[in-house]
Amino acid sequence: MGIGADDYIDRMLVQKYQEEKVDNHDNAESMVDPNKMLNAMNDYASTLRNMMSLSQRLNIACYAINARSARYQRNLSQT
Repeated sequence: MGIGADDYIDRMLVQKYQEEKVDNHDNAESMVDPNKMLNAMNDYASTLRNMMSLSQRLNIACYAINARSARYQRNLSQT
């Protein structure tokens, strides 16, 4: 399986659009400041990382509390 137009319709579309000019991303000014966007993404990642850490610590504490308060009984019918 090669790369490129396989049938007549694909070849016609390639010929039609090969000379078309598209908006150059480098020339357009962004509506969002990239530094602010990266800072927001960093804040979101830090918050998520902290929430996961707290959740893990809470799970460990709950497991310890449940294990400490567990009452085990011997099943006498099997012995």
